[in-house]
Amino acid sequence: MTSTAPEQVRDLFDRIAPVYDRFNDRLSFGLHRVWKQMTVNWSGARPGDRVLDLCCGSGDLAVLLARRVGRDGAVTGLDFSQELLNQAARRADLVGLPLTIDWRLGDALRLPQADASVEAITMGYGLRNVGDIPRALAEIRRVLKPGRRAALLDMHRPAGATLRGFQQWYLEHWVQPAANDCGLHDEYAYIGPSLDRFPTGPEQEELARRAGFRRVRHYPIAGGMMGVLVVEA
Repeated sequence: MTSTAPEQVRDLFDRIAPVYDRFNDRLSFGLHRVWKQMTVNWSGARPGDRVLDLCCGSGDLAVLLARRVGRDGAVTGLDFSQELLNQAARRADLVGLPLTIDWRLGDALRLPQADASVEAITMGYGLRNVGDIPRALAEIRRVLKPGRRAALLDMHRPAGATLRGFQQWYLEHWVQPAANDCGLHDEYAYIGPSLDRFPTGPEQEELARRAGFRRVRHYPIAGGMMGVLVVEA
């Protein structure tokens, strides 16, 4: 299956940046905040750690990580959408954090971090949008310290026919009309095709093993419509 070109994905997220947070709340009924806290918990981030939030978007996970690692830690939020990074920086300034997050424009396929230099990694809704999933996993493995973990949250196609049907109805009758109201029909029409080509949980586990992770586990949540891939270097 073909994937969307990286520059098209970047342009898409630049365009939706102003409504990104409002859409996440509306489309998940606020549950995305619970899923993101679960992701931070699974990442194993601890006070004083140097941590990385990949495809950080508007900064939800990075802010949670900053509160977890405290003033002795360090958080980098990396994204290839400058508009989303601008949103993230504004949010961080408003909420009051124990440290300053390093917001960095970059590519998940070519991380600027040195080998074995990061103690926890999170990614929210990013793995589905990278141009090369095995390469992204290899980069995560490269920069993660031995024995430490990454937790990658994303949407999935559920296995059961009933939930797949519900998800399709939800995308067609809830997500797309909401996007249309904001003049973002084309920007959100990509979700269904991206789910169709996204590897299943077991397939993600196999890709992670090939990338060299010692331990891998995919946790389905929300009936399999969401999931968190947890990997240990």
